[in-house]
Amino acid sequence: MNERNGGTPEDEPREARHGGKAQVPDAGTGTGTGRHDGRGETEEERADRRWQELLQEIRVAQTGVQILLGFLLTVVFTPLFHDLEQTDKTIYLVTVVLGSLATGALIGPVSFHRIVSGRRVKPQAVVWASRLTFTGILLLLATLTAALFLILRVATHDPYVPWLVSGVLAWYLICWFALPLWVRTHYADRS
Repeated sequence: MNERNGGTPEDEPREARHGGKAQVPDAGTGTGTGRHDGRGETEEERADRRWQELLQEIRVAQTGVQILLGFLLTVVFTPLFHDLEQTDKTIYLVTVVLGSLATGALIGPVSFHRIVSGRRVKPQAVVWASRLTFTGILLLLATLTAALFLILRVATHDPYVPWLVSGVLAWYLICWFALPLWVRTHYADRS
């Protein structure tokens, strides 16, 4: 463990974690593909690590959006669907489209990786896959909000539904964006 900065074993150079001799970072010349960053990783090692981290994040989001979309797709085949008001049917259609877009964005990095694999563009692939993942998370947020709004609207017909959904949306925004951004600004390495 890197005790100097309180980091985790992942913060150590790869060779040090595996019992080998740690690499010494370059003097910052910025030349060649063997350039090191602040963790003692080459650009390729950093891209490999970031890709693995991204895959773990995508697994969580993909599972949730696929289950949600699966349930949404079955609603249209229930007898209750045909009794819904046109406004509720419109909300449902928007929700299904949002869920489909979220699914596409969150599965996109897998396809992206397959297509560019072996082309020596992993650092760029990680950047684009990360952008797709973030887009998918935003679309998932919209899908969850719309689905909750539709369900509560159909289930209760109460005027407080928009307020309740707004409260849940605020909770999502705090958990998914505000708290991580706060931690990022308050605990990021300021060197």
